[in-house]
Amino acid sequence: MLLKLARQSLWNRRATALMTLLSLCISIALLLGIDHLRLEAKRSFTSTVSSTDLIVGARSGQLNLLLYSVFRIGNATNNIQWQHYQQLKAHPQVVWSVPLSLGDSHKGFRVVGTTGDYFRFFRYGEQQALQLAQGQVFQGVYETVLGAEVARKLNYQLGDQIILSHGVGSVSFSQHKDQPFTVVGILAPTGTPVDQSVHVTLEGIEAIHLGWAGGAPAFGRKQAPTPSAEQLAQLQPTQITAFMLGLKSKVATFAVQRQINEFKAEPLSAILPGAALAELWQMLSMVENLLLLITACVLAAGLIGLTTTLLAAMKERQREMAILRAIGARPWQLFLLIELEVLLLVLSSILGAFVLLMGTLALLKPVLSSQYGLVIAVVPWHDHTALWLGIVMGLSLLLGALPSYLTYRQSLAQGMQVRL
Repeated sequence: MLLKLARQSLWNRRATALMTLLSLCISIALLLGIDHLRLEAKRSFTSTVSSTDLIVGARSGQLNLLLYSVFRIGNATNNIQWQHYQQLKAHPQVVWSVPLSLGDSHKGFRVVGTTGDYFRFFRYGEQQALQLAQGQVFQGVYETVLGAEVARKLNYQLGDQIILSHGVGSVSFSQHKDQPFTVVGILAPTGTPVDQSVHVTLEGIEAIHLGWAGGAPAFGRKQAPTPSAEQLAQLQPTQITAFMLGLKSKVATFAVQRQINEFKAEPLSAILPGAALAELWQMLSMVENLLLLITACVLAAGLIGLTTTLLAAMKERQREMAILRAIGARPWQLFLLIELEVLLLVLSSILGAFVLLMGTLALLKPVLSSQYGLVIAVVPWHDHTALWLGIVMGLSLLLGALPSYLTYRQSLAQGMQVRL
């Protein structure tokens, strides 16, 4: 009976109730959204690479090296000479190595020049290996293996030909039109930046840049000349951007890292992926806490607005309460009626917040995936989400107790009095 009365009371004041509902809905959506994005970003970043002991690149900060080599964000400060990579690859502690050549793109997706070892040794998540959904690993110079998102968004199939562009922007004025690549494989989804990558051979990268100097074609040419079959057979990389290493012993990691950092032939940086991620989270922790604090303030403002709305409505509802008292309603029932109204508003706000947040995440998911390599789950639910919602409901009922108490204390005579 009281629940039905609470619903009808809210419907009778639907304009005010709707504004309060929207305020709470946005506040709760912000609280859950920021917490969800924070946790999903950590999960996505942490699961991107595993089983890699060291990542090596030109001398720079470890965060920059991690971001451009693993997450395809940013650019390298310099390249690494191929002969120096071969020298370090031959280190007695190295079990496997995966070279990476970056700097080109295809319709906004990063191109990764590498070798077949990339598909053999690269691991993500819980030591999961890359799997082909279709086709095979590249063998020829002008063959490519696409990430799952690249193939899906651009609707590519096996046998299609694609044109690579110089640079990493979505628009490029320097395209390698005379040297198309044929799609020979499509990777299964991984939920990592691999899905947004176009994988080609190192020889393919070298072929499309023959005759280039200083990052541009020779003077008077719009693009590199197409190499002959003899030239293709003799192609060998001259430079790479970075490489990943797997070592025989974890104990030797720091010793090998120091040796690479002190490499005299070329200034290099060797980083531990886990340590670089820890530095990233440490840098972002202050921002996370600030965002949560701002969200908590927004939520508090919404809850205070709810209380203010109920208090303002109490004066208008004096006669309504008095009539309820006159027909036999007890004071505690009036107290419970107001609390039920608060509960209905909060439950509706939570439901609306989930709908709003899931819709927003569904819209943002392609952008976050393609631009930042972040794969965010659409359903914003975690182990502690129920605790957050419980706190919100508890605070709402606690703040709603003030107008409920005033209603409880209201006298029948005051309510029935006609004021002129």
